[in-house]
Amino acid sequence: METAIKNLENDHANILVLIDVMEKMVLTLTTELSRLEMAVSLIKNYADGFHHAKEEKLLFPLLVKKGFSKEQGPISVMLHEHVEGRNFVNGMAEEIEAYKKGDTSTLTGLYENMQGYIDLMRAHIGKEGNVLFRMADKTLTEEEQQTLLEAFLAVETTGYAKGRIRRFVTDIEGLKAIYEL
Repeated sequence: METAIKNLENDHANILVLIDVMEKMVLTLTTELSRLEMAVSLIKNYADGFHHAKEEKLLFPLLVKKGFSKEQGPISVMLHEHVEGRNFVNGMAEEIEAYKKGDTSTLTGLYENMQGYIDLMRAHIGKEGNVLFRMADKTLTEEEQQTLLEAFLAVETTGYAKGRIRRFVTDIEGLKAIYEL
């Protein structure tokens, strides 16, 4: 049965594929701008703009209403790590822009930011999957899971994400094929 938490875990599966692609980019010292830009765009728009938005605007506030603390504990850690991830992504974007202007020395910083993001998000997804999501499964009623899932599905089919989710996943799969993962 599809639940709100399973929906988020499905996002995680796609994000982990993107992270694997990024790791291959770092290991092969990719300088292909269009692929680097696509990876950053997918992080900004899919991982952060879509997935993290579902967590921050829908899941976390519901868990706070159910008694979770926003100032300490798992939600606080997740929010802090979302900010850390955004800092790595902003660093990647800045390094790519400098590289486009001919500064090849920025590649080192780009790869460092990419690896920092990779390491952070693998640990982050592990914590969410093994700790926070398990706590949410125990805390949320079936009705709350269903209501939250409906809200997630509405996010996926309206506004910002309307028609884009399938494209994000297709782009991730395309990068996966390029990097033979």
